[in-house]
Amino acid sequence: MIRPDDSLPYRHVLTLPAMGSAVRIARETTEQVLAEWGVGPQEPCTGPALLILSELVANSVRHAAVLSPKVTVIFAGGPDAFAFGVHDRHPYRPALYTSAVSGSGRGLATVVELTLGLGGSAVVRGDADEGGKSIWITLPLRRSGASRAR
Repeated sequence: MIRPDDSLPYRHVLTLPAMGSAVRIARETTEQVLAEWGVGPQEPCTGPALLILSELVANSVRHAAVLSPKVTVIFAGGPDAFAFGVHDRHPYRPALYTSAVSGSGRGLATVVELTLGLGGSAVVRGDADEGGKSIWITLPLRRSGASRAR
């Protein structure tokens, strides 16, 4: 599993069965992690981060569960950024920067659009053994110095 760079000192890892309830549990855990790190609901990235995370976990459950019975969410944070990676053991790596024009939904296109709109970044990183991947989202935090995580 790929980890974010060391400039984000706060970490939390959540591993869940790849089933429908994983989306709700991951979202609730994200809210708790953000609150513990001093990132409140008024932070501009909070709402979009929850939507992005929900879409990525739902995609893992929907498309990867047959080969990946678990989905893992890795959270990383610091004073100026919040990052999370959604990892599964399905080898397919989706193209994040191509528009979804047929068949399947526009979920990943929406994820990328939201991420870039917030000044963040999105990347797919394959496992060293090519047997899985993580989709990493990094979002800038715009909170004031007084409310930064300690």
